[in-house]
Amino acid sequence: MDNAQKIFPACFVEFPPEAERQRCAFYLAAEEYIAQNFPEDYYVFSWQIGPTALLGSNQTLHKEINFDFCKQHGIDVLRRKSGGGTVYADWGNLMTSLITPAGSVESIFTAYVHQISDGLNRIGAPTEVSGRNDITLKGGGKICGNAFYHLARHNIVHGTMLHDTQMDLMIGALNPDPDKLESQGVKSVRSRIALLKDYLPFGVDVLRQKMRLILTDRSVKLTVDDLAEIRKIEATYYTQEMIFGQTSKATTVCSDRIEGCGRVEFSITLRGSIIDDLRLGGDFFEVGDKSAEASFQEALIGLPFSREEITEKLNELKPQANIRRLEAKDVLHILFHNINEKNT
Repeated sequence: MDNAQKIFPACFVEFPPEAERQRCAFYLAAEEYIAQNFPEDYYVFSWQIGPTALLGSNQTLHKEINFDFCKQHGIDVLRRKSGGGTVYADWGNLMTSLITPAGSVESIFTAYVHQISDGLNRIGAPTEVSGRNDITLKGGGKICGNAFYHLARHNIVHGTMLHDTQMDLMIGALNPDPDKLESQGVKSVRSRIALLKDYLPFGVDVLRQKMRLILTDRSVKLTVDDLAEIRKIEATYYTQEMIFGQTSKATTVCSDRIEGCGRVEFSITLRGSIIDDLRLGGDFFEVGDKSAEASFQEALIGLPFSREEITEKLNELKPQANIRRLEAKDVLHILFHNINEKNT
């Protein structure tokens, strides 16, 4: 492709040994740093990360990710600045980043995706570009997902190649609905993706080396000073606002009738996945000195909409001390059963 010929071969960015095997945010920060500070050119680098669930910029965390599962299994949860859907990545994946000068994002993105697909074909994986941003094996499942965004006179494109993956962690991290997990299970997810290890006679490390040769013909090395500046940007990815989102509000009404208690209705406003407001209604009997609504507001507003976080606060609050015969497990059922049904 003409566009690909203008971009590739690009300049490879080499990371010092101490900068290998970092968390995902470090490499996303490196993209930004290179775009903002390096001389104008086309830059490529590849990277690998431990288990990570990576949200698109406009997604709502609790709808896309099982946050409690991720915490329990040591899976990093992060939001990137590019659009698209949520992806899971781990050491079996190869991540690739392209940083370019300003230009048509669409043409640059198209050139990148086709260059990756052509490269995989050259080394033995029969792939093709599918849909708006995916690479699939011909007649098979998806093996690459890609995304892009524009950053002050530069474009950033990045993607993941599925060489291998921990399927159980992928399913647990990306499916917040236990009923869906049970009904769809591994077979459904497995049928939609493919693994490069089934088509290539070498591991992910060799794949990384081969893709470097295909995409680049020169290199530049990051310095210790560069790494220090990248660390500063990395920290911005781990703020609560960045991870859980503060961009829009949505109100959900959750209610149920609890035996011996009555109907309990929570009207919860979420900003991203943070509880921004809470209203309480129903035909229950209050038994506390303070209004039940005020007690729940004090306990839950500002929390991430996470079963683990809310359970901890409810155990401290003791709902039965505010509403007759209402226990923490009842509140959790009202909130999360209703949310899951709405997201199905």
